[in-house]
Amino acid sequence: MQTAPERKAVMLTDSQIEAFVTDGYVRVERAFPRAVADAGREILWRATGFDPHEPATWTVPVVRLADHAEEPFRHAVTAPALTEAFDQLVGPGRWIPRNSLGSWPIRFPSAESPGDDGWHIDASFPGSGDPGDYFRWRITVTSTGRALLMLFLFSDVGPDDAPTRIRIGSHLRMAKALEPHGLPGAEMIGLLDDYAATADLPETAATGAAGDVYLCHPFLVHAAQPHRGRRPKFMAQPPLGLRDPCVLDRADGAYTPLERAIRLGLGR
Repeated sequence: MQTAPERKAVMLTDSQIEAFVTDGYVRVERAFPRAVADAGREILWRATGFDPHEPATWTVPVVRLADHAEEPFRHAVTAPALTEAFDQLVGPGRWIPRNSLGSWPIRFPSAESPGDDGWHIDASFPGSGDPGDYFRWRITVTSTGRALLMLFLFSDVGPDDAPTRIRIGSHLRMAKALEPHGLPGAEMIGLLDDYAATADLPETAATGAAGDVYLCHPFLVHAAQPHRGRRPKFMAQPPLGLRDPCVLDRADGAYTPLERAIRLGLGR
């Protein structure tokens, strides 16, 4: 695969890091080359079984594909601009490297509801029940197992192309909602009232160009939406793993931005 020269790693600015803490996300523009996104889409199109040149074959609003670890996806998730940002937001040595981008919800223009567009935060680990029941997976206030939610744009995403909806600052309220659940954590589905309680917050959409990546706090409330545009949307939304749970009371006060955001939500 021929790609453009790799972008030199550029550190997030102080203002970007503060925005991550207070707003819950930061957008890394051109995190990986457009040519990598183009090569990845070719693989994904073949996996959908649809013809990219024949919209009549796009018969459902969303197609879910399994994990892909081919070279374009490995290239994207290990881009220097991102690994540098991981260190800045989560801390060197505290996150688990990836070589793939997880499952893919490929969204197609459709008048049908996708059926998966409710507000939520992503869970991190299974509880004591059926591990295949993702809605019963759990989240703790120390974010056990998850450092970030990441949105990798593999196609250009405009306002009509089903961009992920984000409630700005919702991660702060969710930290407070999770605190009473302690170490066992809360089930993803058990927080529906807490998601609903963030409806008054300002909303934005994860639009951008192929190669952009949104790095989101794991407690950020977000949702899919119907696709009203013309171009299918290709986006991966993998977690970045966390080696050890966040520490919210450090004797030295050396908190990472991930931890600072949780503490801010808890009023500390």
